[in-house]
Amino acid sequence: MNPNLAEKLRRGVVVPAHPLALTADHKIDEPHQRALTRYYLAAGAGGLAVGVHSTQFAIHDPKVGLYRPVLELAQETKRQFTQSKKINEPLMIAGIVGPTKKALEEAHLARELGYHLGLLSLKALRGKSIDDLIAHTRSVADVIPIIGFYLQEVISGMTLPQKFWARFMEIPNVKAVKIAPFNRYQSLDVLEALAHSGRALEIALYTGNDDNIINDLVTQYVFNVNGSDIRLRIAGGLLGQWACWTSRAVEYLERIHQIMENSQPVPPDLLSLAAQLTLANRAVFDPENGFKGCIPGISYVLKHQHLLEGIRSLDPQEQLSPGQADRIDKVIHDYPHLTDDDFVQKNLTEWLK
Repeated sequence: MNPNLAEKLRRGVVVPAHPLALTADHKIDEPHQRALTRYYLAAGAGGLAVGVHSTQFAIHDPKVGLYRPVLELAQETKRQFTQSKKINEPLMIAGIVGPTKKALEEAHLARELGYHLGLLSLKALRGKSIDDLIAHTRSVADVIPIIGFYLQEVISGMTLPQKFWARFMEIPNVKAVKIAPFNRYQSLDVLEALAHSGRALEIALYTGNDDNIINDLVTQYVFNVNGSDIRLRIAGGLLGQWACWTSRAVEYLERIHQIMENSQPVPPDLLSLAAQLTLANRAVFDPENGFKGCIPGISYVLKHQHLLEGIRSLDPQEQLSPGQADRIDKVIHDYPHLTDDDFVQKNLTEWLK
């Protein structure tokens, strides 16, 4: 990574978890896929995460054959858009999954395509020892700089203890961690491990806790390490929730940066906004049904804005839950300030060209 991108990662940016636009026959809907990429960049996102959970993990299946095409299309669209608009290079992050052999293949491909970082999911190693997890991580980190990923147990089927994170922080090519267990105790495991690692200035922390976004970002975490205070901040977010209403997310994060960098008190209205955003996330992510409607929920919002043509998933099990559409509609009606519909409608025709 060049120094400018490394500094961008450490300061903290908005990174939407890029969804997948599909045609009715499960091929890439290229016009809408490109429109999504352009939308995120126009909104001010500092990075794009492609091939991650919101992009649908099924694309990693060789039988589906969409991992390379999706990564290539995002990279090509990003290159064209940043050049035409003369905007700064975003961080390009590729989701990497599977057992070690497959993860290494994906890491090499991501690097070949010009991605800066790999977001490493350990879900495929469920049940393996900490030694095995660390060996796997080191192998992938030898190929591409990585972002660790604490994926919530409901989806991953695993917890990652602080002992794992302590060893994870020692891997030199670890550049960041996405903290997304949707659990306060487990989130603190990652933070405390970093505080004790001696690498607090090297490894960036990103929230993936879509249920607690703003609170994660406005909190200064202080840990006593050998009698000294180590202060940590979660610098940015890599989030499925930020795959929609993205220009608002950019506004939130920049406001939070200004507050934190100037040591200002957190204003009450920002905490009220935090609760409203969590209400919105409850509707979009469908936690009452084990998050089964998460990806369709994001797609529903984007379809409402005409950034997607339909709500389509490669996995037939990924459908809106009963009543979920009504719950999302109610959030849009009750909290219109959370949306960026005006921004999207103003630019949609250009993005779909």
